Amino acid sequence: MVRGARQPQQPRSRLAPRLTGTVEKPPRKRRSRTEFALKEIMSSGGAEDDIPQGERKTVTDFCYLLDKSKQLFNGLRDLPQYGQKQWQSYFGRTFDVYTKLWKFQQQHRQVLDNRYGLKRWQIGEIASKIGQLYYHYYLRTSETSYLNEAFSFYSAIRQRSYYSQVNKEDRPELVVKKLRYYARFIVVCLLLNKMDVVKDLVKELSDEIEDYTHRFNTEDQVEWNLVLQEVAAFIEADPVMVLNDDNTIVITSNRLAETGAPLLEQGMIVGQLSLADALIIGNCNNQVKFSELTVDMFRMLQALEREPMNLASQMNKPGMQESADKPTRRENPHKYLLYKPTFSQLYTFLAASFKELPANSVLLIYLSATGVFPTGRSDSEGPYDFGGVLTNSNRDIINGDAIHKRNQSHKEMHCLHPGDLYPFTRKPLFIIVDSSNSVAYKNFTNLFGQPLVCLLSPTAYPKALQVLMSLCGRWHFTATSQPEVLSADIV
Repeated sequence: MVRGARQPQQPRSRLAPRLTGTVEKPPRKRRSRTEFALKEIMSSGGAEDDIPQGERKTVTDFCYLLDKSKQLFNGLRDLPQYGQKQWQSYFGRTFDVYTKLWKFQQQHRQVLDNRYGLKRWQIGEIASKIGQLYYHYYLRTSETSYLNEAFSFYSAIRQRSYYSQVNKEDRPELVVKKLRYYARFIVVCLLLNKMDVVKDLVKELSDEIEDYTHRFNTEDQVEWNLVLQEVAAFIEADPVMVLNDDNTIVITSNRLAETGAPLLEQGMIVGQLSLADALIIGNCNNQVKFSELTVDMFRMLQALEREPMNLASQMNKPGMQESADKPTRRENPHKYLLYKPTFSQLYTFLAASFKELPANSVLLIYLSATGVFPTGRSDSEGPYDFGGVLTNSNRDIINGDAIHKRNQSHKEMHCLHPGDLYPFTRKPLFIIVDSSNSVAYKNFTNLFGQPLVCLLSPTAYPKALQVLMSLCGRWHFTATSQPEVLSADIV
């Protein structure tokens, strides 16, 4: 049974500031709109004067909660995408309203069915929004346990067939809601490595798209077919499969299991630094992706996480009862996922991570991007003379893996050069470059004496593997199958 949406616990060490504006009584404009809708809905069920006052109040309260929930949910897109504090108060208010809305429709289902005309797809839409809240909270906090919460609501929608009646209504916008629900559910299942569920969902989504395009002459048919192609290619590229010494195929898990952490050797001392923040950047051409998440980004974000744990089952473990008021948190490094960012976007997120990096912490930068090579020879060998990796731009991009600057007298402006990262070496930095021009970062200079590691992918492969590298990423394939060819600079 799906329980009400619980507001995630605030991080103990990062208290969210109180934002201006609280949940107020409905303003006059919203009240009049609710009353108008209420009159239209309830008048269809009989004379308005014959409706008991208690049932009238139930419908009025539901309309208000529904209207307020939509208002808060739509406001999420206006929150800053970077920074780890500004958004928490608003998320908390949104969770509170959806919790009340979900419980309210459960407690008053019969009245809402009779007087409001509540339909099952509307219940599914509320559950879908709660699932989206949990998923976006995971993206904001990197706490994998909230993926399970999102999965529980998405799964309930499917099990209870909340969207089953949508296809009988002649409203294409409702069918699109259903298709988007499937796409979101697939993303969550991919992140949870529930590949069997993913394959079932893809089959159902394919049938739904076929029915949708057959019934409605829409312009988005090509786009939805592209979604199917992307997820099919993603499933084929993942999970990671490697060969053991006896040539047997082994499927590896990227996340750190509870019992999978390697033990420290005798005499080893735990370091004073911990990984606190990470930027995962994907900007490769022709790479397998789904929902702005490339395969290499997908694998890297999982490599920085522990296996998700159900929040409810975690509290039922022996020894957990004593600290029931303070749930144990499974800390993961905070992450930003940037798909084809511009240089300004990349620098903005990088500066935000640098600013909020706690003491004795490390910032990780993972660059999976097309190489930018210099043309001609330069008289100097500075940090801007060897090229770098591509950042997004509005201009046409040359097909292929190598992008050359057009004017030999100027540096490539849509490129992240090694020198662009020099200001951030004022704090401990861990850089992974997965690119055909990773060697541009080989002689990375440590200007400020802080801990600095550069891990570089190979730039040459056997011909038989070149296509696979371009589709699935260089660094992850090499790290799992041929770690001896990786290049690391520790300066």
